[in-house]
Amino acid sequence: MRYSQLVRHVLKLNPAFNNKTVSNVVWSLDTVLPERVYKPSKGVYRLLQFRDVPDETALELQTASPHKGVREEEFYPLFAQWLKNDVEDVTLAIPLGGNAFRDKWGTPDVLGKDVSRASDLIKAQTAIVSAEIKADTAGLMAGFGQAAVYQLFSHRSWLVIPRHTAAEDMARVDSLCRMHGIGLVTFNPRSLSTPDFQLAIRPRHHEPDLYYTNRYLKRVERELFS
Repeated sequence: MRYSQLVRHVLKLNPAFNNKTVSNVVWSLDTVLPERVYKPSKGVYRLLQFRDVPDETALELQTASPHKGVREEEFYPLFAQWLKNDVEDVTLAIPLGGNAFRDKWGTPDVLGKDVSRASDLIKAQTAIVSAEIKADTAGLMAGFGQAAVYQLFSHRSWLVIPRHTAAEDMARVDSLCRMHGIGLVTFNPRSLSTPDFQLAIRPRHHEPDLYYTNRYLKRVERELFS
């Protein structure tokens, strides 16, 4: 169980417990009871007796069909809307994917721009925002690599991965995204009606190589700037 889940469960069993006390005890559970509890990854607690037992739930989710008849590309416009309306990281975003950039370095699944509004007193320079979406947990590292490549020409880059990703893999992706300033979002890849995008990490803004920014944007100028 994750830290927050474990705290909630203990408080549910006995509401008379003090929230702060329970939180402090759970935090050091693997240190106080090393013979019974260990942490397979950051923020996750597991009984030692299950150390060598696969996580059947995670295994079932990862080996099952990741789409249930839903194609990954169908999530592109949905994430573009979420990026614009829910976290307001862009003023315009378009689904892209495929080989729109006609380049071996890849094409973002979603590409957006963030421009100052007319009502803003202080105007900022236009920012380019890219996103890579992976509906299959088998593509996590490839997805992270693509999101990192997009920083070459984007001011901000996002990685979107399945929420059912195994805890250990999720922890590693989380750490890598924090190290490299990539935004991280989790979602449900089995439902177009309820993808439930959830913000995990906001991306850091940085200055890309404008040579590549201009080179790639010329190929989608009409869609993004008309």
